[in-house]
Amino acid sequence: MIVELQLLLLLVLLCCSAFFSGTETAITAASRARIYALSAQGDHRAARVERLHSQMERVIATILLGNTFVNNFAAALTAVIFATYFGTSGGMVVVASICITAAIFIFSEVLPKTYAVNNPERVSMAMAPVLSAIVAITYPLTHVTQIIISGVLRLAGVRVEREPGAEESIEELRGAIDLHSESAEEIREAGAMLHSILDLDEVPVSDIMVHRRNMTMIDADLPPEQIVRQVLDSPHTRIPIWRKEPDNIIGVLHAKGLLRALHNSGWRLQGIDVVALSGKPWFIPEGTTLLSQLEAFKTRREHFAIVVDEYGALMGVVTLEDILEEIVGDIADEHDKKVEGVVPEEEGSYIVDGSVTLRDLNRELDWDLPDEHASTLAGLILYEARQIPLQGQVFTFYNLRFEILERQRNQIRKIRVTPLEPKEPHADKDAPAQRHAGGQA
Repeated sequence: MIVELQLLLLLVLLCCSAFFSGTETAITAASRARIYALSAQGDHRAARVERLHSQMERVIATILLGNTFVNNFAAALTAVIFATYFGTSGGMVVVASICITAAIFIFSEVLPKTYAVNNPERVSMAMAPVLSAIVAITYPLTHVTQIIISGVLRLAGVRVEREPGAEESIEELRGAIDLHSESAEEIREAGAMLHSILDLDEVPVSDIMVHRRNMTMIDADLPPEQIVRQVLDSPHTRIPIWRKEPDNIIGVLHAKGLLRALHNSGWRLQGIDVVALSGKPWFIPEGTTLLSQLEAFKTRREHFAIVVDEYGALMGVVTLEDILEEIVGDIADEHDKKVEGVVPEEEGSYIVDGSVTLRDLNRELDWDLPDEHASTLAGLILYEARQIPLQGQVFTFYNLRFEILERQRNQIRKIRVTPLEPKEPHADKDAPAQRHAGGQA
């Protein structure tokens, strides 16, 4: 009878060991995001798992304590059972050790952990009530253990971080996006948009703005007929108004405001004052990040800002649509024009103006030119060449061939860009010579 009880107790110990092993795997493998979502939906079991996640040091200490105790107890009980049946010879001790090791390895470690790693959320939510009770009961012992461990680590100069910092959390989020972005096309597109959102705080408005060379601006001193004609010819609804010199922006004219004024005046152009119709210009520094500017657009309920440098000189304009396009890609309508300054040639090369932005090229031609050190193609060539190139010079980098076709003074005006080999889908991110580049505004 005693032996039967011992065997029954040994079976219970193996089951307890399997519980601790499987629960440890399930708790650590369970997706925090999924558990959080279930908890937010009112799932009480998920809420309990979420609380366990918030005190993982204590949970791990409790699991290890329980597992160590039941495994050692099982080994000792196995030795007693073998001694009762077969004696205490050295050979029997070895056999008992092999048997209990095999039983623990197969039934209390591999089997429960294999099941748990394939069903982490289900197992963790099922075991959470029991584990929560054990954590509460063993708290005094595990708390003392944690104090001792923290003291030893502190003496060794190891700093224990309780919570990951913002940078680590963002990197973890990027990794999660990449992990799930290799399957269906719609998931890849969503992953690209999520990456763009995370990059908003790193990209300045100067990288996506419409440069002053490409801006549509109107001289406030022109006759009303010419002003109306320029507004009609422009694809934009908001147009900066200047006086005396282009850097002196005195207002932003909205096409709808002009239309309303014309309607109220019986469609007579005489007496139309575009300055009075214009709104106050909003100037922002060129180093403003896209995330900050997006928040500012929302706060001020405006869609249009004028970018200036540190000296107050006009650099360009940025709109809410530019920032949204940075996230979702190009938003084209019937009035939008293709990227100006890019002319394709029959043999596969392109004649590109030096002032074309890298982000426009990357979006339009699916290239991957880096924009960390330059915002235009001419700027990139100057940065990579480390010199002002002569007309006719040829450079090769980023799997592209750049031939300088036209130069005016120290300014690169036109470049012929030729891809060196066909681009394979998704191969650009593994090319060793290329660096990350964002998209067009």
